[in-house]
Amino acid sequence: MNKIELSTAINAPIERCFDLARSVDLHRFSMQHHHETIISGVQAGLMDYPNRVTWRARHFGVWFTLESAITKFTRPFYFTDEMQAGPFKKMVHDHFFYCTDSGTVMIDQFYFQSPYGWLGEVVDSLVLKNYLVNLLQQRNQTIRQFAETDKWMEVLAQPEKIYKST
Repeated sequence: MNKIELSTAINAPIERCFDLARSVDLHRFSMQHHHETIISGVQAGLMDYPNRVTWRARHFGVWFTLESAITKFTRPFYFTDEMQAGPFKKMVHDHFFYCTDSGTVMIDQFYFQSPYGWLGEVVDSLVLKNYLVNLLQQRNQTIRQFAETDKWMEVLAQPEKIYKST
């Protein structure tokens, strides 16, 4: 299984970072260039244990559907979302949050494996890993941008405003 690990320093309280990371509204906003929409499950607000959500998005010019569930949850330090159905053979995303003197460090550990045996392994190493790193970095920059400014209130207090003001 492939592993991506990213560390993002955020100058904001741990609780705010944790909640932004599990906001389906902020996720949808950060992935709008992929036309990501929710087709079932949690439609707005924050994911919690044992919530599920099914996303539909376009990547590489192809439409994909992915159902994900929160399988582990300890606020505000850790949660895991795992693919329940979708294009991967396996996908697990661990989110860790640590307090620092300047705010929070958010650690992503993202594990994935494509289907199709050795062919999937080749696609993972040549294309998919870099693509997913960029996707996660973009999402983390959005979380940081919102957490470090007053924009976080648009997501956590009034999620419907996120699309109108940004």
